[in-house]
Amino acid sequence: MAEIRLQALAHSYSRTPQGPQDYAIRQMTHVWEQGGAFALLGPSGCGKSTLLNIISGLLSPSEGKILFDGREVNRLSPEQRNIAQVFQFPVVYDTMTVFENLAFPLRNQGLAEGKIRSKVNEIADVLELHPVLHKRAKNLTADEKQKVSMGRGLVRDDVSAILFDEPLTVIDPHLKWKLRRKLKQIHEQFNITMVYVTHDQLEASTFADKIAVMYGGQIVQFGTPRELFEKPAHTFVGFFIGSPGMNLIPVQRCSGGVQFDTIKVPLSPRLQEQLEQLPSSQIKIGIRPEFVHVWDVPFEEGYECDVLHVEDLGTYKILTLRLGEHTLKARLQEDQKVPQRRVHISFPEQWLKVYVDEFLVE
Repeated sequence: MAEIRLQALAHSYSRTPQGPQDYAIRQMTHVWEQGGAFALLGPSGCGKSTLLNIISGLLSPSEGKILFDGREVNRLSPEQRNIAQVFQFPVVYDTMTVFENLAFPLRNQGLAEGKIRSKVNEIADVLELHPVLHKRAKNLTADEKQKVSMGRGLVRDDVSAILFDEPLTVIDPHLKWKLRRKLKQIHEQFNITMVYVTHDQLEASTFADKIAVMYGGQIVQFGTPRELFEKPAHTFVGFFIGSPGMNLIPVQRCSGGVQFDTIKVPLSPRLQEQLEQLPSSQIKIGIRPEFVHVWDVPFEEGYECDVLHVEDLGTYKILTLRLGEHTLKARLQEDQKVPQRRVHISFPEQWLKVYVDEFLVE
């Protein structure tokens, strides 16, 4: 298993890039630690697959280095890097049996048949493929084919890392959860460095110990699911993680804090001091719907809002509110009183975040 280090890495599909807008991957330095389970999360077009293909060797970066355990691998092929990659659509040999598909990479290495049989049976057991082990791959379901594709990466002892490029896209929804849990169990059992690309935050959180969130060709935050939820380092992370995402409101500086419309939001002395050191006027406040405090009675120090809509989701409700000229969301627990027309809210200091030029002020 390998530590994968990206050093001043950047990539452009243009031969003569003129600026950041011409780069699919903007310059980044990042480390995937040995034996970790990581997710690369972001919307379509943010650079996830490009980055994965650079790590695997299918694509050469325009700038920077890829290091495996401190050794530069820029000029090495995927085979020489000992990388296994599982794609969005299963790649299997339809004319071969499942056993032959799993044995194929081991036979290429010249392993003895006894060793091959033992290893194939071990992986078939882990992936629950024994019932179809001697079926031809063309007769398998989509999820069975994807498990065979995963198995071909797992069967090798020498693999440096396994890269998954949205591997559950073609899988039926009721099977996705089962396969995500299976991948997590495999990681815990074999301690393989795994990087899982997805646009689905639930997939990322279920699989990964740490998630790298990509936006505009950059990794804007790398952290645990809890860190991304409680302390988004970038407004995109706040918006993209959570359902619904973080409330974000543009504000201006004022005495004692910030304001929007005619509404003043006080800030701690520490945050006021931090803001004074930043000249930009691109300031936003952010708070997650889960952390907006909805009062059951009028609250003098809170903000009075119009209730625009109540969405009942069973175990909780989502309020859509108007505060000044802005709308925001607040989450109510199942047993909490549902307000009518008007309601008072407040923003607990520990959960109110301030962003300048889209990045968190700490």
